[in-house]
Amino acid sequence: MRPICSRLFRQLRSKVLILPLISLALAAELPAQAQTDLAVIAYYAGDGQDLDRYRWEQITHVIFSFCHLKGDELAVDNARDSTAIRNLVHLKETFPHLKVLLSLGGWGGCETCSEVFSRASGIAQFARSVKRLTDQYGTDGLDLDWEYPAIAGYPGHLFAPTDRAHFTRLVQELRQVLGPEAVVSFAAGGFQDYFDHSVDWVAVLPYIDFVNLMSYDLVGGYSTVTGHHTPLYSNDQQEGSANFGVRYLLNLGVPARKIVLGAAFYARSWEKVAPDQNGLYQTGAFKSFIPHHRFDAVLTSENGFVYYRDSISRAPYAYSASRREFATFDDAQSLAEKTRYALEFNLGGIMFWQLTDDRMDGSLLQAIWEAKTGD
Repeated sequence: MRPICSRLFRQLRSKVLILPLISLALAAELPAQAQTDLAVIAYYAGDGQDLDRYRWEQITHVIFSFCHLKGDELAVDNARDSTAIRNLVHLKETFPHLKVLLSLGGWGGCETCSEVFSRASGIAQFARSVKRLTDQYGTDGLDLDWEYPAIAGYPGHLFAPTDRAHFTRLVQELRQVLGPEAVVSFAAGGFQDYFDHSVDWVAVLPYIDFVNLMSYDLVGGYSTVTGHHTPLYSNDQQEGSANFGVRYLLNLGVPARKIVLGAAFYARSWEKVAPDQNGLYQTGAFKSFIPHHRFDAVLTSENGFVYYRDSISRAPYAYSASRREFATFDDAQSLAEKTRYALEFNLGGIMFWQLTDDRMDGSLLQAIWEAKTGD
């Protein structure tokens, strides 16, 4: 859902700091968390009119995406969004376990965040507005999706090194105003520059419930070289992966139970891609975002696509030699593997962008559910 610039992709292919790793053997010795404790967090960017098609018993948290800043306040911008939020909250009558969160930002949705949160008055007014909306709609908390504090994100958006400290004050104020029962989370970039510069992890961790690790778009829309956008593991040609991000966060002191692993219900595709390695790690031009429910119409054998799987990165991809097009994505198998990984490493949960991209039969969500429950 959030492209990264090509310089970040180049970083992923360069040498990075060698981290002291937690061994698989040690992880295996950790007590397995109860399956019902694994959060399944869905970002939702729909209009609230399709909610009866989803299996809400399989979801623990849903994040309405997105609200934005209006002046110094969080704003629900229009009647469509207001209706969607109310319909999501209404689900709790049938599914009382479900938590409904508002969100701030998204890729391109935090243009004034750096300026507003540089001021104590801006932070205070923002926190009060979140509390007011939470009370008005009956929601359960807030997910911060500022892309990104202290480093470059959406082209043209302001950022400054001081954003890091301002982000800390922001989550502290939110926790104080919203209270201990509210869910406070944030979407974390899945790359090293973000880990090292955007967040003061020690200062922030006491105030948040979840770090929603965006271990997708690791090769994004600005990249001129193809790759896996949401692999579980790194390989010799790509350092960035879900496992890389999880281990980096653990090394920074983030508790495993606060880390939520990210997955993608969509593909990214490139055109003008040479057939070497079936299009993987070749130059090309970004073409499109493809929701999973469109795969059967776009990534078809009639269009020349053949499906492959990287056994090291545990990542599927597809290539059409006739069209010279490459696509990278998650599928039911990779989502099941990510869910089992989250359970094995005692993580807090798994999340995905986003719910309306699934097939009508909910096959991707079902894959997560079956891996979580062992069905």
